[in-house]
Amino acid sequence: MKKLVQTFAVIFIVSFALMFWVQRLNASEGYAGGNTITVYNWGEYIDPDLIKQFEKETGIKVIYETFDSNEAMMVKIRQGGTSYDVAMPSEYAIQKMKEEGLLLKLDQSKLPNLKNIDERFLNLPFDPDNEYSVPYFWGTVGIVYNKKMLGDRTFDSWNDLWADDLKNQILLVDGAREVIGFGLNSLHYSLNDKNKVHLQEAKDKLVKLQPNIKAIVGDEIKMLLVNEEAPIGVIWSGDAADIMWENENLDYVVPEEGSNLWFDNMVIPKTSKNIEGAHKFINFMLDAEVAAQNAEYVGYSTPNKAAMSILPEETVSDERFYPSPELTDRLEVYENLGQDMLSYYNDLYLEFKMHTK
Repeated sequence: MKKLVQTFAVIFIVSFALMFWVQRLNASEGYAGGNTITVYNWGEYIDPDLIKQFEKETGIKVIYETFDSNEAMMVKIRQGGTSYDVAMPSEYAIQKMKEEGLLLKLDQSKLPNLKNIDERFLNLPFDPDNEYSVPYFWGTVGIVYNKKMLGDRTFDSWNDLWADDLKNQILLVDGAREVIGFGLNSLHYSLNDKNKVHLQEAKDKLVKLQPNIKAIVGDEIKMLLVNEEAPIGVIWSGDAADIMWENENLDYVVPEEGSNLWFDNMVIPKTSKNIEGAHKFINFMLDAEVAAQNAEYVGYSTPNKAAMSILPEETVSDERFYPSPELTDRLEVYENLGQDMLSYYNDLYLEFKMHTK
């Protein structure tokens, strides 16, 4: 009996010690805030060296996770299973997240580097006064084409994609807003059109593009274009800049009808357990030197005016990626269409994909 009591005593002491150290570990790892933040970002969308630099400068450990669509990101944040402290949603997602109460207001007194952002990219319709978000990167949707494979052909219009001699030549990025969007643009309709007759017309026209489509793909679109598996791709501008470094035969254009002007932004989700650390991370990313290094690594256009003064002149003067005001006037920001209309866009996109081999 004495041995049994001693055994239970040992078990109790060991269990108590384990509970104590697990609690200490959880606190240090950020499960209750502590000295950790969890950042939720698009894939290949930050210089990893900057994460190490932030950790070294602040002593805050960064857990880094990625998503491949705004919709997937919003689902995870709604579920609340992971305590994300910083996320990088696009502009239309921010509108929806605000409406659903998924975001915390920013304390701008803790973001002194916000002064580095170009005023053109502040106080935009999706977040007036930047109460919930600050700009991270921005860009356009356009056409990458291989000059060696296509000769003197250019793509001044979205309608050039429908040429009869481009059978099995085009790669499309896998996104409903992007694909339905350029279908609408080709008909001179708005990217945010809610007229179902117009939307059906755009889908029907996209179906007629099917013979020219080689594949609808995700991130692999970049490597396929670099390796010259196809000569044409509808792609985001930052990805275009990235692959143009790897293959000098590639060029990028935004067609004359216009396209999407998109913004990805840093926000603090309501799931945050380390709001102070989240503000420190956002302010760090707004630093001029940091933003310049990040822009060079990622390849996307920075909204950071102070960083632009550090970047090479040939980078910031390239109107393909830092478009003129004249071109910018032809671009549209995605609006939150509402769940019913967004579902309609997605349904049309799925119908279109069913026609694509």
